[in-house]
Amino acid sequence: MNRQSQIKMTSEERHKFLTDKARTMMLCTIDKDGFPHAVAMAYMVKDGCVYMTSFRKAQKVVNARRNPKVAVMVESGTAYNELKGVMIRGRCEVIDDPDEVWKIMREIRAFQEGGTPAPASAVVQERAKKRAVLKITPEKVASWDHSKLPPDTY
Repeated sequence: MNRQSQIKMTSEERHKFLTDKARTMMLCTIDKDGFPHAVAMAYMVKDGCVYMTSFRKAQKVVNARRNPKVAVMVESGTAYNELKGVMIRGRCEVIDDPDEVWKIMREIRAFQEGGTPAPASAVVQERAKKRAVLKITPEKVASWDHSKLPPDTY
């Protein structure tokens, strides 16, 4: 058995990792010059997709509109035998409908707050008109959990 097979997370482990403790995810888009553009984002996982919001004019949104191929990653741990992570490569759909954006903004807030529903606020609802949702549909997923390796591997 190769090392990659040893440390790969099951789909249940990946879901737990992405939903239990992690609250920020690195989003990587490609800028107009072909360089990666990486930013930390609040997110939620729902129905197998990753959702996040941003201002419509933000560079990451501009990049995703131009090239929908993106990658996201969550990682934890400091010592080698503690490292865990999930990287998802997929296609990003930019959703502009203000009602849908408002709905998903509230869902992300609830996810971030451990299930506590976000209060309905006219101010925040108004802000949704300037925002977009990034919906990432996975195409390729990689994961690692170095705690699965035998002790003293490195």
